[in-house]
Amino acid sequence: MEKIVITGATGFLGTHITKEFRNLGGYKIIPLSSKDYNLLKESEVIKMFEETGPDYLVHLAAKSGGILSNRKFPADYYFENIMLITLVFHYAYKYKVKRLLIPIGGCSYPATAPSPIKEESMWDGFPQIESAGYSVAKKMALVQSWAYKQQFGFDSVVVIPGNVYGEYDNFSLTESHVIPAMIRKFYEAKLNNLEELTFWGSGKPVRDFVYAGDVAKLFPYFLLEYKGDSPINISTEKSTSIKELAEHIARIIGYEGKIRWDTTYPDGQMVKIFSCEKLKRLGKSCDTPLTKGLERTIKWFTENYNKGTVRL
Repeated sequence: MEKIVITGATGFLGTHITKEFRNLGGYKIIPLSSKDYNLLKESEVIKMFEETGPDYLVHLAAKSGGILSNRKFPADYYFENIMLITLVFHYAYKYKVKRLLIPIGGCSYPATAPSPIKEESMWDGFPQIESAGYSVAKKMALVQSWAYKQQFGFDSVVVIPGNVYGEYDNFSLTESHVIPAMIRKFYEAKLNNLEELTFWGSGKPVRDFVYAGDVAKLFPYFLLEYKGDSPINISTEKSTSIKELAEHIARIIGYEGKIRWDTTYPDGQMVKIFSCEKLKRLGKSCDTPLTKGLERTIKWFTENYNKGTVRL
């Protein structure tokens, strides 16, 4: 039975992806976390390959977080992610892995890339400065993928999920992304009977949100069947403003207070939507409507809020 090793398997997206591979059948699935191996150390990377002997590898291990954390620790984000990519890629080739699949963030695209953002625009400029340490390091997966294919014929695929949300996310107010942060704020505001909530910016920026379960369902295909080039976007190509997002979450949670927008804070990039032309040509899509995905996420969050199983 061939073995599929999944690094970062206990993280947000990793939890969804591991479930999909467990449902696949016919393969031995080996989920790993940082508790198993410290992949920042070359000796530990070698140990992982020696002990697990993967035929296929899904490399999800990464240092990730929200905009506040990225602004404060850009060197940490750069160093840890470039090491995780460089070492694991290199030894995947050395240990004759049949294919490595790795996701990178949509923030790796140039800050000036026009929406809907096509894969071909990846090298047309520098990413948004607030998360450049993380996003430039992750972007190097594309360079390493190309280089190792050119020199060694090593097979790897790089995918770019959009703004992913769903169950098992990080709901920390300092390290989370916009959807989990809003869910927590609205839920706690309702618990504490707050009459109003204030969010940064105008609420006008438009984003493309994709449910984690939809992304995860595509990973077995990209690891075991896909024959095309990299990178490829995985998202919905649907536009939702931050203001609309807040209103959706408030309605589902049942928060009836006032929502204020503090325009003394910048909005950042006004429109960021990912082109899904390549994905659609493969006959693939991410179809869960935003409201349904939010309902599932909020249901999980509220059921687990007091159980110690939510990352706060």
